[in-house]
Amino acid sequence: MARKIWGVDSASKVDQDLYACVKKKFGTPKFWGRYLTDVGGVSKGLTKFELSFIRSKGIKLLPIYNGFNIAEGYEQGKLAVRNATFHAKKIGVPKETVLFANVERFIKTNEEWIKGWVETMYQTGYRPGFYHDPHEGDFSFAYCQAVAENHEIANQTILWSSEPNPGPTSERKAPKYNPATMRCRGNVWVWQYGRDAADCSINTNLADERLVKYLY
Repeated sequence: MARKIWGVDSASKVDQDLYACVKKKFGTPKFWGRYLTDVGGVSKGLTKFELSFIRSKGIKLLPIYNGFNIAEGYEQGKLAVRNATFHAKKIGVPKETVLFANVERFIKTNEEWIKGWVETMYQTGYRPGFYHDPHEGDFSFAYCQAVAENHEIANQTILWSSEPNPGPTSERKAPKYNPATMRCRGNVWVWQYGRDAADCSINTNLADERLVKYLY
C-alpha cells in the first residue's frame, strides 16, 4: 500500500503571508495545487516568481488548467491541451509533469473532450490529469465512456477526486485516504477532502505518494 502525502491547493497566489498562514495553522504541505491561468473572479494565474517561491520552500507544484467552461468535442480537448502546455512551458514546468484539467461538476463534459485531452496530452510528454466530482455532473459517465473506447486512458490518466468532503484539517488530523471513485477503472491518486478552510484561503488534500514523480 503506497504511503499518503498531505498538500493544499489555492485559487489565490502563494506569497509569504499565505505560506506562513498554512504552515502555522495546518502544517507544511508536500505539494501545492495552483492554476496556470488567470480566470476572472476565479483564479490568479501562476507566475515564474511564485513558482520559484513555492519550490524554494521544498514544496512541489501540482499544476491545474481551468481556461475552459465547456468540455465537449475532441478538437476542443486538443485545443485545451495546447493552451495548458503553452502556459506550463512559459513558466518552466517541465515535461513528465501532470497537468490537471479542472472539470467542475457544472461544466458540460463528454467523452470526446476527455479523449482529446488525454490522447493529445500524452503525446506532448506531459501527463494528463483531471480534477473532478465522481458523483455529480457529467464527468463520471463521460470518463467511463472514454475508457470503454480507449482502455489506455485509464492507465495514462491521474484522477483527483473532490468527494467526499469531510472538511479541511491540519496534516496531523487528516482523515484516512478514502476518495470517492467511479464505476470504471482509474488511478485516483489525489483527494481534495477539505474545501474553503476558514483560517487560510486553501483546500486540503491527500495524495498517493506515486503522484510525486509527476509533480514539479
